[in-house]
Amino acid sequence: MNAPTVRLTSLAHGGGCGCKLAPSVLRQLLAGQPTGGPFERLLVGTETGDDAAVWQVDDATCVIATTDFFMPMVDDPRDFGRIAATNAISDVYAMGGRPIMALAILGMPIDKIPAEMVRDILAGGAEVCGRAGIPVAGGHSIDSPEPIYGLAVIGTCRPEEVRRNSSARPGDALILTKGIGVGIYSSAIKKGKLDGEGYAEMIATTTLLNRIGADLARDADVHAITDVTGFGLAGHGLEIARGSGLGVVVDIAAVPLLARAEELAAAGCVTGASHRNWASYGEEVDLPADLDEVRRHLLTDPQTSGGLLVACAPERAEEIAATIRAAGYPAARCIGRAEAGPPRLRFTHGG
Repeated sequence: MNAPTVRLTSLAHGGGCGCKLAPSVLRQLLAGQPTGGPFERLLVGTETGDDAAVWQVDDATCVIATTDFFMPMVDDPRDFGRIAATNAISDVYAMGGRPIMALAILGMPIDKIPAEMVRDILAGGAEVCGRAGIPVAGGHSIDSPEPIYGLAVIGTCRPEEVRRNSSARPGDALILTKGIGVGIYSSAIKKGKLDGEGYAEMIATTTLLNRIGADLARDADVHAITDVTGFGLAGHGLEIARGSGLGVVVDIAAVPLLARAEELAAAGCVTGASHRNWASYGEEVDLPADLDEVRRHLLTDPQTSGGLLVACAPERAEEIAATIRAAGYPAARCIGRAEAGPPRLRFTHGG
């Protein structure tokens, strides 16, 4: 972790996907808005809060379009660029696609940040795009009061490879590919409670591309995919439940965590977004009566560049999870299931 000239996090009121509007606010803003109109080739729009828009060009090709940007959650400018780019590209992978190019989105308080730091942010983003095999083909920049960086990303896939967050089936197993706790670690950075080892763990997970999503989409037994970001595991699990019209059950003990997530949450390293998330959707989530506040915050913790939540045929769940781990996602594991019933999310202590 380099010592930056200016602490980027000191210039922003929030950071990472914790900057996202609360789910309840977003639903209010989108209420009554057109969902895309009578466009037959718009396969995925705003109807279910999915990860990206999908337009079918012809019988063999769909275009996937997304944009994602936020304020810094770390002070190292190159790391900020790397995390933001990885997070933005993830939306294409979550739809089952492969990215083909990106455009940079940049807003900087130019009177407060040295030019070399801004260049490092852009270089970090370009580095990740290079790893994803795509160019940063342009972009747009403004002078803004807080630092903002992200990407608009274009990808492609075949129509049969599109994976929505709304196509889970009764009985499906749920797999999570990365550990939970990024928002807690980000809070710990601001409080000076995250050591070098913890920082390295956070950077490793937030810069790990979710490219496995494109491979999973070629498997007919993988029915639904979404990525877990600012609304936390609970929020994105609930989106699968709502979109698919099913109940979703998650075993709390099976959820993979970053190494110090529980310890740091108990020490008060919790984001404001975690509180906003629970206030937004808590009435649709059932928790065990004995679940303590620390554990609940883990479930609502906003993830930045989090893992994929995958719904697949139950008889192949362990095989698919093992394939994901072998592809470079060691935390991947089965955490729950979808079942017939009202669209609610239920957390349990096993079973």
